[in-house]
Amino acid sequence: MAFRQALQLAACGLAGGSAAVLFSAVAVGKPRGGGDADARAAEPPTWTGASRPGPGVWDSNWDRREPLSLINLKKRNVESGEEELASRLDHYKAKATRHIFLIRHSQYHVDGSLEKDRTLTPLGREQAELTGLRLASLGLKFNKIVHSSMTRAVETTDIISKHLPGVSRVSTDLLREGAPIEPDPPVSHWKPEAVQYYEDGARIEAAFRNYIHRADAKQEEDSYEIFICHANVIRYIVCRALQFPPEGWLRLSLNNGSITHLVIRPNGRVALRTLGDTGFMPPDKITRS
Repeated sequence: MAFRQALQLAACGLAGGSAAVLFSAVAVGKPRGGGDADARAAEPPTWTGASRPGPGVWDSNWDRREPLSLINLKKRNVESGEEELASRLDHYKAKATRHIFLIRHSQYHVDGSLEKDRTLTPLGREQAELTGLRLASLGLKFNKIVHSSMTRAVETTDIISKHLPGVSRVSTDLLREGAPIEPDPPVSHWKPEAVQYYEDGARIEAAFRNYIHRADAKQEEDSYEIFICHANVIRYIVCRALQFPPEGWLRLSLNNGSITHLVIRPNGRVALRTLGDTGFMPPDKITRS
């Protein structure tokens, strides 16, 4: 199994001093059946912090931006008491809501030998046009577009951007496609090597931490942000944001050019408005490849 191979790599010293990161990128959150693993309690991946809340318990400090967690209570002035604490808490409280639109790239040539050759198909270009038209029709003031640096995502962004003039765009390697975490249940048709989970998992988790969080306390107005990337990345982000087991990401399915809408409230609550919406496309234009 990929996870046990990763453990063997760490034990042999091939992973250097990064064993903790390795486990955070590869660990699936619960042991597989068989052996003495059944008798042990599941250990949470390291990115969850000290411990994972029990089933159904929402971690209000999931993004490490809960106001109380940002205050050093040891420096609290005993004389001013509660008034000072309330003032300091207010200073760190978010005021705005973030709307995150996660767009999967359009259909592309999967047979390209090099990544740069995996360009959009003619149908894929039509899909991007339809997605761009849909986003423009929402009448929202989009703040920015952040997109993966992979060719299919860049080309999808080029087309969508034409329908959203004036919206700035930024490219990032963090949102490139990859293997975020070993899926549970496993699938027979897709089995990356353990080292791929190690390399991709840490990067995709970094993308989640960097982009998915409640608004900064200085943000006064609600924001509408577009992220154009890949199915694996989006599915992992959705699971993490909703505090669902991240190893369940492969149970979700996303069409090309689909729109997934996450809402992050000032108090850190997260809601999923839409998942993989392509209802704006004619049936003969919908694909998942």
